[in-house]
Amino acid sequence: MTLAGVDEQKKAAAEAAVGLVTEGMVVGLGTGSTARYAILKLGELARDGFEIRGVPTSVATASLAKDLGIPLVSLDECPRLNLTIDGADEVDPRLDMIKGMGGALFREKLVAAASAEVAIAVDASKLVQRLGSRVPVPVEVHPFGWKVAKERVESLGAVAELRMVGGERYRTDNENYILDARFHAIRDAGKLERDLSVVPGVVENGLFVGVASIVFAADSNGVKTLRR
Repeated sequence: MTLAGVDEQKKAAAEAAVGLVTEGMVVGLGTGSTARYAILKLGELARDGFEIRGVPTSVATASLAKDLGIPLVSLDECPRLNLTIDGADEVDPRLDMIKGMGGALFREKLVAAASAEVAIAVDASKLVQRLGSRVPVPVEVHPFGWKVAKERVESLGAVAELRMVGGERYRTDNENYILDARFHAIRDAGKLERDLSVVPGVVENGLFVGVASIVFAADSNGVKTLRR
């Protein structure tokens, strides 16, 4: 089957990831345009009586899942998940990722950390040789003293911009800000992830190193499965 459009590729990759779900699982529900296709498919299964529970990674995802009849539980209620299905903004050959352009990085990383397996669905445009090639690293920061955090992030080699939407400072579901940090070159994503995590005021960063166990990447020729 030829997948001509990007939306078709996203849908195919997401539905391939849903193929990992078995009845009775607790599934982390990602955020973003590709994860949405996975949630829609899970909603179809739920309507057919397939027993699953979901842990949403954002308010938007929770709303969609509820509308589709997917039973939801919180991470507090269920701190061990069988599987998370999510998308990514960039994936490198090691299956390390940049996530968070949709603003849900904090909850996405927590839900992924609680999961026995993390499946990522992307269209082929998200595959890169080096992280940071196309998108910045989102860095979620507390509003108090965010300029101090920005200076520290930039001292690591970035040009960081406060994310704005409609002329207003973007707020995450956690009421924090996001700095979009562009690095000239990310040679060691693991080290940079650690360095960002200890900056005062940083809540979370969008480098997801060693998180994905399997990636479903779709191009015009179909879906390829990449494993760590």
